[in-house]
Amino acid sequence: MTHTRQQQPGFVASLCLLLLIALTIIVGIVIAGYPTEIVLIAVGVISTIFSIAHGRAWEEIMTIMADKIRTATIAILVLYSIGLIIGTWLVAGAIPYFIYYGLELIDPRYLYVMAFIATAIVSTCTGTSWGSAGTIGVAIMGIAGAMEINLAITAGAVISGAYFGDKLSPLSDTTIMAAMVTKVDLYRHIRNLMFTSVPACAVALVVYWLLGLNMHGDAQSPAIAETANQLDQLFSFNPLLLLPAIIILGGSILKKPTLIVLFASALSAMALAIWIQHIPLRVIADAAVSGFKVDMVTQGQTGALTETLTTLLERGGLYSMHGTVLFVFCAFFFAAALEASGALHVVLGRTLEHVRSAGMTILSSLLAGICIILATGNSYVTFFLTREMFADQYAKMGLHPLNLSRSMEDGGMIPEALAPWTVSGIYMATTLGVATLDYAPWALFNYLGIVFSATLAILGPRTNWFGIRRVPPVDAARAAPAGIDDRTVASTTH
Repeated sequence: MTHTRQQQPGFVASLCLLLLIALTIIVGIVIAGYPTEIVLIAVGVISTIFSIAHGRAWEEIMTIMADKIRTATIAILVLYSIGLIIGTWLVAGAIPYFIYYGLELIDPRYLYVMAFIATAIVSTCTGTSWGSAGTIGVAIMGIAGAMEINLAITAGAVISGAYFGDKLSPLSDTTIMAAMVTKVDLYRHIRNLMFTSVPACAVALVVYWLLGLNMHGDAQSPAIAETANQLDQLFSFNPLLLLPAIIILGGSILKKPTLIVLFASALSAMALAIWIQHIPLRVIADAAVSGFKVDMVTQGQTGALTETLTTLLERGGLYSMHGTVLFVFCAFFFAAALEASGALHVVLGRTLEHVRSAGMTILSSLLAGICIILATGNSYVTFFLTREMFADQYAKMGLHPLNLSRSMEDGGMIPEALAPWTVSGIYMATTLGVATLDYAPWALFNYLGIVFSATLAILGPRTNWFGIRRVPPVDAARAAPAGIDDRTVASTTH
């Protein structure tokens, strides 16, 4: 294939493109409320026209887009698997089992704290914030709904815990990728993340605890008792309903492929639906594909059920992920078009010319990570671009690559769920039933990590660079270990 030689876009033209993209996204999504997919396609078309105007061949742009979509394959399969999980766990009674005993055991004042801790544990064990939010997170949202507790704060706590566990899990694809691209040891990378993640976690837990103390929820209220009673009438509860969750945790601990573990969990849930709930296989298959409906267990007699409970239970299935998968394609189309334009690279590269200190280098990499992840919605793209632009700068400033790998995660991974135009933002909103802009202010961990990372950089000269590993500038390029063993790479996502 013959490629047309691309003309390097100028700084002013690149800056104008990025400002136009930002303006289109803000006006289109935040202010006017247009569908996110349409806005992403629009800014993708704008970026494509910009690329062609600067000499990029159409065939080359299509190649870049095809490569981007190929990288989304695993994410799409995991999305469909989680839809399958939610549908089968519901029809088996597994999620209702968690909700029922959660209503019985959890004090409403500590629900936000429990939401953070529970999802953090599951994410750490599984390496996936999506899986954590889509399973235990859905159950927690059900408990909050039944207790009439603020759903936006609950969703924020769920997402915060899910990302905290994901960030510190040796099974997480983003954690592994951040270590790989900077060529640092995976476990040294995780230990280094503690300097920003642990304080962010502590502050988030304190805030969630204080918010809970101000609530006036009653664990013994008639509404909660009615919800628990209706769940008890709809499903037969048995400790064996813990099996699907145990399979996910066990498979993750044993480092089995994520898709296989999710599928095995769904199969176990289908078997339990037949054995414990006595539901026909055809109905179970409908729940797996189209989502769970309460008339699958009530034979159409749903009049006695509360609207809240019906809304809570009727979700999941492969079809429920169609909208999110469509969004994935639109997001990756935009990311590919933006990459082809070269504008982001030009603007960030020019900015680095004015960075002349270690602290400013870290702050610049954090800001770059935030800009790239919010522009592309892809942490892999963010990591590679950030590494390409900042690796030499970190070495020149005497900063160990461990600092760069941490900045990648703090600035280029955890903020993704806060924007309504990213894949994670759409997924969390769809799965938890709360709009992205509603839960975003309460997803405390997702920006506290940035705050503490920036604080360490700003205070570095005054604290003898506490939490920031320094190396002699002349040896910085040789400071990192050879890298992690390829065998530690797991096929997990978010």
